[in-house]
Amino acid sequence: YMQFKFQDVFVNMTYQTLEATPFAGALGAELSGPDLSQSLANQAFTDVHQALIAQQVIVFRDQRLTPKQQLAFAKRFGDIHQHPYISGLPNCPEVMPIVKDPKDTHTFGAAWHTDQMFTAKPAMATMLYALEVPPAGGDTLFANLYLAYDALSNGMKQMLAEVKTYSVGDRFKTAGGKSRKDDYKGTSAMAGQVRNPGNVQTESEHPLIRTHPETGRKALYIGGHAQRFADMTDAESEPLLNFLKQHATRPDFTCRVRWTPGRLALWD
Repeated sequence: YMQFKFQDVFVNMTYQTLEATPFAGALGAELSGPDLSQSLANQAFTDVHQALIAQQVIVFRDQRLTPKQQLAFAKRFGDIHQHPYISGLPNCPEVMPIVKDPKDTHTFGAAWHTDQMFTAKPAMATMLYALEVPPAGGDTLFANLYLAYDALSNGMKQMLAEVKTYSVGDRFKTAGGKSRKDDYKGTSAMAGQVRNPGNVQTESEHPLIRTHPETGRKALYIGGHAQRFADMTDAESEPLLNFLKQHATRPDFTCRVRWTPGRLALWD
Protein backbone atom coordinates (compact mmCIF):
# COMPACT_ATOMS: atom_id res chain seq x y z
CA TYR A 1 0.00 0.00 0.00
CA MET A 2 1.37 3.40 -0.91
CA GLN A 3 0.21 6.97 -0.91
CA PHE A 4 2.24 10.02 -1.71
CA LYS A 5 1.55 13.72 -1.38
CA PHE A 6 2.66 16.05 -4.14
CA GLN A 7 1.73 19.72 -4.20
CA ASP A 8 -1.15 19.10 -1.75
CA VAL A 9 -2.78 16.46 -3.96
CA PHE A 10 -3.01 12.91 -2.61
CA VAL A 11 -2.70 10.14 -5.20
CA ASN A 12 -3.69 6.65 -4.10
CA MET A 13 -1.62 4.07 -5.97
CA THR A 14 -3.47 1.01 -4.62
CA TYR A 15 -5.41 -1.07 -7.15
CA GLN A 16 -7.17 -4.42 -7.02
CA THR A 17 -5.88 -5.89 -10.28
CA LEU A 18 -2.49 -4.30 -11.01
CA GLU A 19 0.63 -2.77 -9.54
CA ALA A 20 1.60 0.81 -10.38
CA THR A 21 5.19 1.94 -9.98
CA PRO A 22 5.85 5.67 -10.47
CA PHE A 23 9.01 6.36 -12.50
CA ALA A 24 9.23 10.13 -11.99
CA GLY A 25 8.16 12.57 -9.32
CA ALA A 26 6.10 14.77 -11.62
CA LEU A 27 4.03 12.15 -13.45
CA GLY A 28 4.20 8.69 -14.98
CA ALA A 29 3.82 5.12 -13.71
CA GLU A 30 4.51 1.66 -15.08
CA LEU A 31 1.64 -0.79 -14.67
CA SER A 32 2.17 -4.51 -14.29
CA GLY A 33 -0.47 -7.20 -14.39
CA PRO A 34 -2.79 -6.52 -17.34
CA ASP A 35 -2.47 -8.47 -20.60
CA LEU A 36 -3.79 -5.95 -23.11
CA SER A 37 -4.21 -8.58 -25.83
CA GLN A 38 -7.19 -9.87 -23.83
CA SER A 39 -10.43 -8.08 -23.03
CA LEU A 40 -9.96 -6.61 -19.57
CA ALA A 41 -12.53 -7.35 -16.90
CA ASN A 42 -14.46 -4.29 -15.73
CA GLN A 43 -12.46 -3.92 -12.50
CA ALA A 44 -9.16 -4.26 -14.35
CA PHE A 45 -10.16 -1.56 -16.82
CA THR A 46 -11.36 0.67 -13.97
CA ASP A 47 -7.95 0.31 -12.33
CA VAL A 48 -6.16 1.20 -15.58
CA HIS A 49 -8.41 4.21 -16.09
CA GLN A 50 -7.86 5.43 -12.53
CA ALA A 51 -4.09 5.03 -12.92
CA LEU A 52 -4.22 7.15 -16.07
CA ILE A 53 -6.15 9.87 -14.27
CA ALA A 54 -3.78 9.78 -11.30
CA GLN A 55 -0.48 9.66 -13.20
CA GLN A 56 -1.33 11.18 -16.64
CA VAL A 57 1.14 8.81 -18.34
CA ILE A 58 0.95 5.04 -17.87
CA VAL A 59 3.24 2.45 -19.45
CA PHE A 60 2.84 -1.29 -19.95
CA ARG A 61 5.81 -3.48 -20.85
CA ASP A 62 6.16 -6.80 -22.72
CA GLN A 63 2.81 -6.62 -24.51
CA ARG A 64 2.16 -8.64 -27.68
CA LEU A 65 -0.56 -6.86 -29.62
CA THR A 66 -2.01 -6.94 -33.10
CA PRO A 67 -3.40 -3.63 -34.39
CA LYS A 68 -6.93 -4.90 -33.83
CA GLN A 69 -6.13 -5.87 -30.23
CA GLN A 70 -4.65 -2.44 -29.60
CA LEU A 71 -7.74 -0.87 -31.14
CA ALA A 72 -10.06 -2.95 -28.96
CA PHE A 73 -8.25 -1.73 -25.84
CA ALA A 74 -8.41 1.88 -27.04
CA LYS A 75 -12.15 1.64 -27.66
CA ARG A 76 -12.72 0.89 -23.98
CA PHE A 77 -11.95 4.58 -23.36
CA GLY A 78 -14.32 5.94 -26.01
CA ASP A 79 -14.61 6.70 -29.71
CA ILE A 80 -11.47 6.74 -31.84
CA HIS A 81 -10.17 10.12 -32.99
CA GLN A 82 -9.17 9.93 -36.67
CA HIS A 83 -6.03 11.89 -37.45
CA PRO A 84 -6.95 14.41 -40.16
CA TYR A 85 -3.52 14.41 -41.82
CA ILE A 86 -2.10 10.89 -41.48
CA SER A 87 -3.63 7.73 -42.93
CA GLY A 88 -4.03 4.56 -40.90
CA LEU A 89 -3.21 0.94 -41.70
CA PRO A 90 -5.03 -0.46 -44.74
CA ASN A 91 -6.73 -3.23 -42.75
CA CYS A 92 -7.14 -1.17 -39.56
CA PRO A 93 -7.53 2.50 -40.50
CA GLU A 94 -8.01 3.67 -36.91
CA VAL A 95 -4.40 2.68 -36.12
CA MET A 96 -1.74 5.04 -37.48
CA PRO A 97 1.75 3.62 -38.13
CA ILE A 98 4.73 5.82 -37.27
CA VAL A 99 7.82 4.67 -39.15
CA LYS A 100 11.32 6.11 -39.33
CA ASP A 101 13.96 4.41 -41.47
CA PRO A 102 17.69 4.88 -40.79
CA LYS A 103 18.02 7.20 -43.81
CA ASP A 104 15.12 9.44 -42.80
CA THR A 105 15.93 12.95 -41.61
CA HIS A 106 12.56 13.98 -40.14
CA THR A 107 11.39 12.79 -36.72
CA PHE A 108 7.62 12.60 -36.36
CA GLY A 109 6.32 14.46 -33.30
CA ALA A 110 9.75 15.67 -32.18
CA ALA A 111 8.62 19.04 -30.77
CA TRP A 112 6.63 19.62 -27.59
CA HIS A 113 2.95 19.42 -28.44
CA THR A 114 -0.50 18.43 -27.21
CA ASP A 115 -2.05 15.97 -29.66
CA GLN A 116 -4.80 17.25 -31.93
CA MET A 117 -4.97 20.63 -30.19
CA PHE A 118 -5.84 22.16 -33.55
CA THR A 119 -9.17 20.29 -33.82
CA ALA A 120 -12.46 21.51 -32.40
CA LYS A 121 -12.71 18.44 -30.12
CA PRO A 122 -9.21 17.15 -29.36
CA ALA A 123 -8.59 13.54 -28.37
CA MET A 124 -8.82 12.76 -24.63
CA ALA A 125 -5.76 10.50 -24.76
CA THR A 126 -3.15 9.03 -27.09
CA MET A 127 -1.84 5.47 -27.18
CA LEU A 128 1.50 4.45 -28.72
CA TYR A 129 2.81 0.88 -29.03
CA ALA A 130 6.46 0.11 -29.81
CA LEU A 131 7.24 -2.60 -32.36
CA GLU A 132 10.82 -1.82 -33.40
CA VAL A 133 13.11 0.68 -31.67
CA PRO A 134 16.77 1.73 -31.98
CA PRO A 135 19.29 0.38 -29.43
CA ALA A 136 19.47 3.86 -27.86
CA GLY A 137 17.67 7.16 -28.28
CA GLY A 138 14.15 7.87 -29.37
CA ASP A 139 12.87 8.48 -25.83
CA THR A 140 9.68 10.49 -25.34
CA LEU A 141 9.29 13.23 -22.75
CA PHE A 142 5.97 14.19 -21.16
CA ALA A 143 5.06 17.25 -19.08
CA ASN A 144 2.56 17.59 -16.25
CA LEU A 145 0.55 20.69 -17.13
CA TYR A 146 -1.28 20.65 -13.79
CA LEU A 147 2.05 21.40 -12.15
CA ALA A 148 2.89 23.99 -14.80
CA TYR A 149 -0.32 25.84 -13.98
CA ASP A 150 0.10 25.49 -10.21
CA ALA A 151 3.59 27.01 -10.39
CA LEU A 152 2.37 30.24 -12.02
CA SER A 153 1.99 33.31 -9.82
CA ASN A 154 -1.51 34.34 -8.76
CA GLY A 155 -1.17 37.46 -10.91
CA MET A 156 -0.32 35.43 -13.99
CA LYS A 157 -3.20 33.01 -13.34
CA GLN A 158 -5.64 35.91 -13.09
CA MET A 159 -4.33 37.56 -16.24
CA LEU A 160 -4.58 34.33 -18.26
CA ALA A 161 -7.91 33.13 -16.88
CA GLU A 162 -9.99 34.12 -19.93
CA VAL A 163 -7.28 33.96 -22.61
CA LYS A 164 -7.68 31.64 -25.61
CA THR A 165 -5.03 30.33 -28.00
CA TYR A 166 -5.30 29.93 -31.75
CA SER A 167 -3.88 26.59 -32.90
CA VAL A 168 -3.16 25.20 -36.35
CA GLY A 169 -2.52 21.70 -37.65
CA ASP A 170 -0.48 22.60 -40.72
CA ARG A 171 1.95 25.25 -41.97
CA PHE A 172 3.45 26.07 -38.57
CA LYS A 173 5.46 29.24 -38.19
CA THR A 174 8.35 27.16 -36.84
CA ALA A 175 8.34 25.14 -40.06
CA GLY A 176 8.53 28.26 -42.20
CA GLY A 177 4.95 27.83 -43.36
CA LYS A 178 5.64 24.53 -45.13
CA SER A 179 2.83 22.03 -45.41
CA ARG A 180 3.07 18.73 -43.54
CA LYS A 181 3.64 16.90 -46.79
CA ASP A 182 6.60 19.13 -47.63
CA ASP A 183 7.90 18.92 -44.07
CA TYR A 184 7.77 15.11 -44.12
CA LYS A 185 9.73 14.74 -47.35
CA GLY A 186 12.73 13.75 -45.26
CA THR A 187 10.75 10.79 -43.90
CA SER A 188 9.79 8.62 -46.83
CA ALA A 189 7.41 6.35 -44.92
CA MET A 190 5.50 9.22 -43.31
CA ALA A 191 5.39 11.41 -46.42
CA GLY A 192 3.47 8.67 -48.20
CA GLN A 193 0.84 8.66 -45.47
CA VAL A 194 0.00 12.36 -45.52
CA ARG A 195 -3.49 12.92 -46.84
CA ASN A 196 -5.85 15.81 -47.43
CA PRO A 197 -7.80 16.56 -44.27
CA GLY A 198 -10.93 17.28 -46.32
CA ASN A 199 -13.65 18.98 -44.28
CA VAL A 200 -12.07 18.33 -40.88
CA GLN A 201 -11.49 21.53 -38.91
CA THR A 202 -7.73 21.93 -38.42
CA GLU A 203 -7.59 25.42 -36.90
CA SER A 204 -9.26 26.07 -33.56
CA GLU A 205 -9.41 28.29 -30.51
CA HIS A 206 -9.22 26.81 -27.01
CA PRO A 207 -8.92 28.21 -23.48
CA LEU A 208 -5.32 28.55 -22.35
CA ILE A 209 -6.40 27.36 -18.88
CA ARG A 210 -8.56 24.25 -18.98
CA THR A 211 -10.30 22.35 -16.18
CA HIS A 212 -9.96 18.58 -16.44
CA PRO A 213 -13.45 17.04 -16.72
CA GLU A 214 -12.65 14.15 -14.35
CA THR A 215 -10.28 15.60 -11.75
CA GLY A 216 -11.60 19.17 -11.66
CA ARG A 217 -7.99 20.45 -11.63
CA LYS A 218 -6.84 23.38 -13.73
CA ALA A 219 -4.00 22.94 -16.21
CA LEU A 220 -2.18 24.91 -18.85
CA TYR A 221 -3.38 23.85 -22.28
CA ILE A 222 -0.48 24.69 -24.52
CA GLY A 223 1.91 23.18 -27.04
CA GLY A 224 3.55 23.61 -30.41
CA HIS A 225 0.25 23.89 -32.26
CA ALA A 226 -0.56 27.17 -30.47
CA GLN A 227 0.58 29.93 -32.82
CA ARG A 228 -0.74 33.02 -31.05
CA PHE A 229 -3.38 34.20 -28.61
CA ALA A 230 -6.86 34.64 -30.04
CA ASP A 231 -7.66 38.20 -31.07
CA MET A 232 -3.98 39.21 -30.80
CA THR A 233 -1.22 39.59 -33.33
CA ASP A 234 1.79 37.29 -33.59
CA ALA A 235 4.07 40.06 -32.32
CA GLU A 236 1.85 40.71 -29.31
CA SER A 237 1.54 37.01 -28.49
CA GLU A 238 5.07 35.78 -29.02
CA PRO A 239 6.86 36.89 -25.81
CA LEU A 240 4.31 35.49 -23.37
CA LEU A 241 3.53 32.44 -25.51
CA ASN A 242 7.21 31.53 -25.66
CA PHE A 243 7.53 31.97 -21.90
CA LEU A 244 4.57 29.67 -21.23
CA LYS A 245 5.85 26.98 -23.61
CA GLN A 246 9.25 27.02 -21.93
CA HIS A 247 7.70 27.14 -18.46
CA ALA A 248 5.41 24.17 -19.19
CA THR A 249 8.36 21.94 -20.07
CA ARG A 250 10.61 22.68 -17.11
CA PRO A 251 12.53 19.49 -16.19
CA ASP A 252 10.85 19.25 -12.79
CA PHE A 253 7.46 18.98 -14.53
CA THR A 254 8.50 16.13 -16.84
CA CYS A 255 9.08 12.40 -17.10
CA ARG A 256 10.89 10.31 -19.70
CA VAL A 257 9.67 7.10 -21.34
CA ARG A 258 12.31 4.84 -22.83
CA TRP A 259 10.89 2.59 -25.51
CA THR A 260 11.48 -1.14 -25.74
CA PRO A 261 9.74 -3.58 -28.09
CA GLY A 262 6.34 -4.48 -26.68
CA ARG A 263 6.02 -1.35 -24.55
CA LEU A 264 2.75 0.57 -24.76
CA ALA A 265 2.23 4.07 -23.39
CA LEU A 266 -1.06 5.83 -22.83
CA TRP A 267 -1.22 9.49 -21.90
CA ASP A 268 -3.87 12.06 -21.04
